Amino acid sequence: MKRVLIVDDSISVGRQLGKIIAGAGEEFEVIGHAKNGAEAIQVHQVERPDIVCMDMNMPVMDGLTALRTLVAIDRDVKVVMVTSLGGVGEKYTEALKLGAKNVISKPFEPDNVLRILREL
Repeated sequence: MKRVLIVDDSISVGRQLGKIIAGAGEEFEVIGHAKNGAEAIQVHQVERPDIVCMDMNMPVMDGLTALRTLVAIDRDVKVVMVTSLGGVGEKYTEALKLGAKNVISKPFEPDNVLRILREL
């Protein structure tokens, strides 16, 4: 079972993503939620999740800054960035250059989310 950390400042978006992941049965387990990049780094250091699903736009520390830090701490970290459809483009390319494994767009398509996570 792959352990997943969800990072999003929106409680409703985090819950929605958590339901999709939990709906995959025994494949994935949501081990926690963080509401910004700084919390994500703290939780990652304690829990060591297999996958981090992280929003790009958050207060305190955005997803790209947190991604840079996580990759510096753990070169093998598997981060999937989460963004609204309008937020792709340059940030998508930058996220992949920084080490993100993929990008999931909101609104979520459950089959697409699970396919991306299974590929990691």
